[in-house]
Amino acid sequence: MIDPLSLPIWMIGCGNMGGAMLRRWVDSGIDPRRFTVITRSPAQVPDRVRALHALPLDEAPGIVVLSVKPQQLDAAAPLLAGLVPPILLSVLAGVEEETLAARIPAGATVRAMVNLPVAIGRGVAALHTSSPEPHVRAAVEALARPLGLIEWIDDPGHFDAVTALAGSGPGFTYRWIDALAAAGAALGLPADQALRLAVATVEGSARLAVDDGAAPAALADRVASPGGTTRAGLDVLDRDRALVRLATDTLRAAAHRSAELADMAR
Repeated sequence: MIDPLSLPIWMIGCGNMGGAMLRRWVDSGIDPRRFTVITRSPAQVPDRVRALHALPLDEAPGIVVLSVKPQQLDAAAPLLAGLVPPILLSVLAGVEEETLAARIPAGATVRAMVNLPVAIGRGVAALHTSSPEPHVRAAVEALARPLGLIEWIDDPGHFDAVTALAGSGPGFTYRWIDALAAAGAALGLPADQALRLAVATVEGSARLAVDDGAAPAALADRVASPGGTTRAGLDVLDRDRALVRLATDTLRAAAHRSAELADMAR
């Protein structure tokens, strides 16, 4: 099988998420000359990546990465008129595979949800396709591998929940870091010191959860000695399942908005 990373990869749009993905791909060692960015606005792209305002003539891509804003789909689709890319990989939040296929015919359409930590190779790439072709999955996995964790989502109906959890999750995590820092400052710590402590605590805790493999609840119990300081704080979080209820309400709101975006794009 041909190495998919040796094929031409065209990116339609290069905003915050598309740019983060592109920089990570180049930093991971993929030849920047494999990429062509097509955008109507000026784009900051890595060295040796070609940036154009229209499709190159007499050329064809191996993979097209669609990374415009969801509400720009109808404006972006005419740019690809007459082109049938072998693989269309879309990172448009809330836009379903059927909606994409109706506007941009492709050999195979793959829907992706990626989050901001893909910029450092620690992100999530949740993927779904109705294509039965093994080479399609293999090609997309090869492209997604430098971005972080790859999860294939069998049921496309789960994408709203995945988007809420993993796509919006970094934003919620940053709010939690802010809250920890603000609470530390409320107890008398200098604000800048409280923030450094909060960031390092979350970073180290997440890294240990990955490396150890134990359930987060079990790790929490390791920290919480009976009658100790951690247990006193956990009792507040656990009372009436307050933290779980807050997280559920938060994800439900984000998932609802993801479904609304899908309805708007149809």
